[in-house]
Amino acid sequence: MRRLIIAGLCALLFAPIASACGPTRQKHVTSLEINAPANAVWAVVGNYADFNWTGRVVKIEATGGLVPEVARRQLIFRSGAVFADALSAYEPENKLIAFMTETEDVKELPVRNYASRIVVRELDGHTIVEWRGAFVRGYPNNDPPPELSDEAALAAVKAFQEQALKNLKKLIEEKSLSFRLGRFRRPSTSHSRR
Repeated sequence: MRRLIIAGLCALLFAPIASACGPTRQKHVTSLEINAPANAVWAVVGNYADFNWTGRVVKIEATGGLVPEVARRQLIFRSGAVFADALSAYEPENKLIAFMTETEDVKELPVRNYASRIVVRELDGHTIVEWRGAFVRGYPNNDPPPELSDEAALAAVKAFQEQALKNLKKLIEEKSLSFRLGRFRRPSTSHSRR
């Protein structure tokens, strides 16, 4: 009986601690194949001072070059929202770039501590871009409002990463097509008859 009472007291004592966990880290991986050489894709993705290819960022202010833990950028979204992030890894030999937000606007993306790792790989003449995102919901406490819940955060990150990679694909493939057409287009010749 004594053990039962102690077990019951322990359960009551530790129940509030167990339920006070707060948000858990969420993850989402987005991959997309691009019909272009990996070097052409890396030239865009590996440029830390450019994030316009996402389609939602309209202005970037970057400092610190490509030095991890030194380089920082401020991202201004079309909506006016402002995020700041820091470069955490830059490996051009592996075509890998990673960064993590330091400040966010939860109205734009309902997340905090959004870490991104993007890798560009060549595969059978095409390129695979993989974006791994890890984040916590925008509401740090228990019982978040629906718009700042784990589900809302996951849905927003999924949509952001997928749309960004679709924009990247369109940008790269159109650029590649324009280059190929321009390269192989025969010069026009004009014949005049007298």
